[in-house]
Amino acid sequence: MNRRDLLTAFTRRWTRWIGRCVLIVGLQAAVWAVPPGDSDRMALAAQAHGPRALAGWQALRPVLTAALGQGDVTRLQAINDFFNRRIIFRDDLQVWGQIDYWASPFEMLGRGEGDCEDFALAKYFSLRAVGIAASTLRLVYVRAQMGGPGGPVQAHMVLAYYPQSDGEPLILDNLISELRPASRRPDLTPVFSFNADGLWQGTGVQTAGDPVARLSRWRDALAKARAEGFPP
Repeated sequence: MNRRDLLTAFTRRWTRWIGRCVLIVGLQAAVWAVPPGDSDRMALAAQAHGPRALAGWQALRPVLTAALGQGDVTRLQAINDFFNRRIIFRDDLQVWGQIDYWASPFEMLGRGEGDCEDFALAKYFSLRAVGIAASTLRLVYVRAQMGGPGGPVQAHMVLAYYPQSDGEPLILDNLISELRPASRRPDLTPVFSFNADGLWQGTGVQTAGDPVARLSRWRDALAKARAEGFPP
């Protein structure tokens, strides 16, 4: 084989190798473009809750997809911003005609309205869908002082993210869209916290029992979210 033939053969092999690499990368990108939640089930669940919920899912899905390749804080901010911008705060009596109702993500998207529990739950399940570990997330019931020192105090729920198990959490809230460490939220006094794995007094480390057994609304919320394709 002469020099020209050797060069031609090398070029062909190099081209085939590059083509295989591009194909592999493309396949990997296609896999990672699908959120870890059950996308097919999510789409069907959204459709079952009506056109507004389906439109909400169509807007949420690219947010989840984009978040997959990002760091944790970027994912937190993206999910926090999505729900804070899309959902109008209303209490349960106005939305559901009940004193206390914990909506699933698609129930809330279908109404376009929700209270603090609904915001916190939707953020929790959406972050689980983009791979944030349940052990780093806690739903926290707090007493919130409204309007600054001396203002009225009311029951409220936020979502806390713990970068380290014994570290200071970041707070995701529908009242303040900026992610802030707990030390910069002196208006919030924790009462109890929970996730899929545990229940705690305040934000402590000593477990207070099985949250699924002790919190019926949380048990119902988990069941509804699973049915909609979200991880617990």
